[in-house]
Amino acid sequence: MNPANTDTEIRPPEELPGVVTRIFKGVLYAENDAKVWQSLLGLASQVRDYVAVLGLDLILDESEGYAFLRSREDPDGTLPRLIARRTLTFNVSLLLALLRRRMMEFDINSGDVRLIMTEQDIADLVSVFLPESSNEARVLDRLGSDIKKVVDLGFLRKLKGQAATYEVARILKAYVDAQWLEEFDARLADYRATLAGEPLAGADGDGEVK
Repeated sequence: MNPANTDTEIRPPEELPGVVTRIFKGVLYAENDAKVWQSLLGLASQVRDYVAVLGLDLILDESEGYAFLRSREDPDGTLPRLIARRTLTFNVSLLLALLRRRMMEFDINSGDVRLIMTEQDIADLVSVFLPESSNEARVLDRLGSDIKKVVDLGFLRKLKGQAATYEVARILKAYVDAQWLEEFDARLADYRATLAGEPLAGADGDGEVK
């Protein structure tokens, strides 16, 4: 076999470095970067092999149109963590859980793809779960900063030209999964205690984004 041909055959596709570099920067959405998205679909197996060496998994949901990298479980702590965990406050964790539940209901009952909610819709969603003993006005006043945090995390997108209106990003499904939702009722007792001002022993937060 001609050595030159062998070199050509084992050379990685030209698009691979660009695709890997892009997905290391954050979540890739099909609607935002169609060209890179199409390259990723064609190179998915190569990208998975490439990032696996670094202890990462490629999470790719073609139907929902997003992809991102997630650190593999490493109980022994032998791998350096390239994708940081972000510890969330109780209020932000609660908001994510409620948005995820709302998305699940929306998917069951609506034929639309985009879940659009106003700030008042979100406030109504949260207020239902407040304990009777809580200072509701204080909690709702704090909601604006919690929404901003969820926007920063990429789970809400503020709509241009529409005041206090957001789209719930479909990628939320990948972070708040079915198992997390099954534990929701148990977690809610802790959320209510925290919102009422009762500290939980040894707990600073109640969720993480990987």
